[in-house]
Amino acid sequence: MIYISLVFLSLAILFSLIRLLKGPTSFDRLLASDTLAIITSGLIVLVAYLLERVIYMDVSLVYALLGFVGVVVVARFLGGDA
Repeated sequence: MIYISLVFLSLAILFSLIRLLKGPTSFDRLLASDTLAIITSGLIVLVAYLLERVIYMDVSLVYALLGFVGVVVVARFLGGDA
């Protein structure tokens, strides 16, 4: 069951990368990069479960937090509130 989740998360990463590269506007690319960060964080959690390593959970949490802060900063820049 975990391996099926890994396959679906890998497909989601692929589709998000396509939107990131192809997106017609900057906001589409920004949303794709945020989605990619969330999906990658979930992938790190699954790998932590498979390898039975708790430290990867901390890495996933920090990665998600930095991804969120980065998206907020770029959104403010693109929105003109910088």
